[in-house]
Amino acid sequence: MSGVPVRKRLLVRLLVASALIAVCSVAATAWLVVETTTRALREEQGQELAVDTDILSRLSGYAATHPDWTGVAPVVRALARETGRRIALTTPDRAVVADSARPGTPRPPSPAATVDPLRTDTHTEPGAQRTGIDPRVVGPYRLSAADRARLDGFAEARRACLARHGTQTAVVRTPSGRPVLRDDSGTVDGGQVPLECADGKLNTPTASEREAQDDLVARTDACLRRHGMAPGTHHLVGLDLTSGGEGLIRDGVKPPADPADDRTYRRCADAALRAQLDPYVAPPAALFLGGGGSDEVRFDMSPANKAKVVGVAALVLAVTVAAAAAAHFVRPLRALTEAVRQPLDRHVRVPVTTRDETGLLAEAFNDLTARRERLEAQRKAMVSDIAHELRSPLTNIRGWLEVTRDGVVEPDRELLGALHDEALVLQRVIDDLRDLADADAGELRLHREPVGTAQLLDQVAAAHRVAAEAAGVGLSTAVAPGTPWLDADPVRMRQALGNVVSNALRHTPSGGTVTLAARSDGDAVVVEVTDTGCGIAAEDLPHVFRRFWRAEKSRSRRTGGSGLGLPIVRHLVEAHGGTVGVISEPGTGSVFTLHLPATVPPPL
Repeated sequence: MSGVPVRKRLLVRLLVASALIAVCSVAATAWLVVETTTRALREEQGQELAVDTDILSRLSGYAATHPDWTGVAPVVRALARETGRRIALTTPDRAVVADSARPGTPRPPSPAATVDPLRTDTHTEPGAQRTGIDPRVVGPYRLSAADRARLDGFAEARRACLARHGTQTAVVRTPSGRPVLRDDSGTVDGGQVPLECADGKLNTPTASEREAQDDLVARTDACLRRHGMAPGTHHLVGLDLTSGGEGLIRDGVKPPADPADDRTYRRCADAALRAQLDPYVAPPAALFLGGGGSDEVRFDMSPANKAKVVGVAALVLAVTVAAAAAAHFVRPLRALTEAVRQPLDRHVRVPVTTRDETGLLAEAFNDLTARRERLEAQRKAMVSDIAHELRSPLTNIRGWLEVTRDGVVEPDRELLGALHDEALVLQRVIDDLRDLADADAGELRLHREPVGTAQLLDQVAAAHRVAAEAAGVGLSTAVAPGTPWLDADPVRMRQALGNVVSNALRHTPSGGTVTLAARSDGDAVVVEVTDTGCGIAAEDLPHVFRRFWRAEKSRSRRTGGSGLGLPIVRHLVEAHGGTVGVISEPGTGSVFTLHLPATVPPPL
């Protein structure tokens, strides 16, 4: 943080912006409080009858039977004329829906009530259900004309039957259009009905009602599943068809034994019912009530007030500028947030647009992304390394075993020793899977010991003899007299030289030769693998030790290798403190040279 100038530090800039906003807000608030105190007192005096039950009920009835407020303006004006009140409806964010006053007339400071047929005031709304839903909200339960006519016939037949038994009733239609029978004491269907009259036709749900009920049950069940309750063990949801029905209720059968489950069901049932009815009702609206439309407080545009308006406008402008500056501050943070939310396989960088704390954070994030990308690449490379390293020893072991099985060679001591050595290589690779990752980090563990150079080359040649013969390539060794021993891990050295020899055999045509030679070079041993293969183009030489790189992109892994052998050679040689290089001429062949540390042979 010491490299960021004080004026550019995010904390300083935020403090300046906060101070500016605080000053503007305090000044504007003080002025508005002084100017609106008198108006607020007048409006508060006019709120004595704010909750006007009749106005609220009629507007709730309109909302219950209309999907929006498009045609409510004539209703509002008619109610204002009847009651002598100023009535205004707005959306929750205060956009005007309908207003009985002239445009531009200030509204009361706060709404008197909220018109929401799905959440009515159960104390002031006659007939409202326990759930708080206006009884006039029927939604998908509204009967068609054909269903009403059919049910009217059933109702008339039942009324006549009851009249024959001495009970006088009247047919009453519920908001959904369903007829019910009532006498002076209430709904007859909710009491004792003579068996002759109880044919069940009047109370049987219609197809549309049953479809709506099934949808409601499905919504409730989905909610219960989200809360871990099994469906089918809760209350049924449907129409009250037996007691005259003021709308939608729950008809309880087998309630949950656990009170907590019962509460969960009630919440789910309420939520499901409201969600089902929501498309059929108008959205919630704020209801403003005033004393009338002719005595609203008007703003006195005196010189003093004009000066105040100009001052407030200047303050608002300053706040706007501060808000814009704040948005500029958080834009880099939003870019970081969006980058963090990207899938893990997308290594997204963010632009560095500033040199303050957010800019430094963006740079650190980009560095972290780059490191994570490299680690992911190393993880994938390690898997490929393992597959590549397991293939070579297994191929050699399999080749020797097959020729032995076929009787081509005898399983003598030398052959068994070679197989044992290859098995050791394989076991070492399996045991040192973690070492492959350490090789990329330069932390590969080695088990150094004096290794005879001639013996090492003979072992590598013997291990690849079968492959060379199969390819028709001559494989030989040549160790100069006086060549010192190597200070190396024998298993790792066989692995490195084996990779080079395998690469040479793969690129040498039938009839060619591959030679492993060693000589002394001061305090080092130079091991050269020379082939008479196709060679490497000059522009490709800098890339041969790069992971996954292959000169012939069209060659398959089976014939062209995975592109990992030579990079592993480089890691192993460098881990021993040596170097590896290559010289090549297209059409002539290649020479891979390994410079390795020498040591004295162990005492006999």
